[in-house]
Amino acid sequence: MEGAEATSGGSSANLQSIPSLDGIEARIEGAAGVITLNRPRALNALNTAMRTRISESFAAWQRDPQIYAVIIASATDRAFCAGGDVREMVEWWKTRPDDAVAAVGAEYALNWQIDCFTKPTVSLIDGVVMGAGVGLSLYGTHRVAGERYRFAMPETAIGLFPDDGVCSVFARMPDEIGMYLALTGRSIGAADAYHLGLATHCIPAARFSEISSGLIAADPVDPILDARHMQPDAGDLEPHRAAIARCFSADSVEEVLSRLQAEGGQAQVWAQEVLKDLAARSPTSLKITYRHVRNAKALDLQQTLQADFRLAVRCMEGHDFAEGVRASLIERDRNPRWQPSRLEDVTQAAVESYFAPLDRGELALASRAEMQAPRP
Repeated sequence: MEGAEATSGGSSANLQSIPSLDGIEARIEGAAGVITLNRPRALNALNTAMRTRISESFAAWQRDPQIYAVIIASATDRAFCAGGDVREMVEWWKTRPDDAVAAVGAEYALNWQIDCFTKPTVSLIDGVVMGAGVGLSLYGTHRVAGERYRFAMPETAIGLFPDDGVCSVFARMPDEIGMYLALTGRSIGAADAYHLGLATHCIPAARFSEISSGLIAADPVDPILDARHMQPDAGDLEPHRAAIARCFSADSVEEVLSRLQAEGGQAQVWAQEVLKDLAARSPTSLKITYRHVRNAKALDLQQTLQADFRLAVRCMEGHDFAEGVRASLIERDRNPRWQPSRLEDVTQAAVESYFAPLDRGELALASRAEMQAPRP
């Protein structure tokens, strides 16, 4: 199919007071557009209908002079958003592959749409934020971490790769922390996220309602957040930063493993735990993720999202994504049978094939200027 293109559409009048639909509510309160994720049984995992609703809301609110800012929040304290509905994608690929490809393109187009949005966008995050939930919040202007905040991009555990443009961010993190997070899928808390720029403020969730009230009243966003910010401690990553830099600066995944195996002293126990994590990941995912992070250092967000689209389609075409979703989310036996099962059997040619141009067409994204141009 032809590549999907980010477009604008919709009417704010139609979004004024529509009740919750398909796990999401979009409404206007005072000077704020409010998006509430409300799919608690799935930890607010985004499906296609939810993404469509969010995109329509942002398009309408961009043009609405009543809207000063957008708030994205969760109706449950269990999670902000645990990612995309990958089971939907696997099932669609089996029965309606063109729709699966279109849905993936729409997800990345939404990331780009939010990045191009010109009004303050404040995500109130308490609980897990993973995968597509990271893409939903990361490109807004402000990301508030509550005390239960947990960030992760665990896609290598399901035969995928960190997508939604996040490798562009990972590639620019200091001390190879981005490569560490991308390959291992390990989670981090609010303190580490703040120091890495993933969160802009650390504020107790009990004060989220105060933030929303201020934005609804059109109070300036920075003073609202700065006055409530609580400076976090150094974070859990700090003791391991030197070892992360040593090991994850390697020139290949194999060399990363070799360096981890060679770690001694105080870092030895940590290194052995990381090796155990990596051993459970898809070998193919590890290799394409490694290359993608390295490549993304020279790419902007738009280009990274377009590369994501290629890789995501290739993952749907391949074996490990469906197998990883089966083992983790469908049958839940936690025993994925990766093909190939060994890192050394993932050839350079196989990795190259994931990055090759798609016969079905690439992801087309409008330029930033086009996205921000006035529309009737």
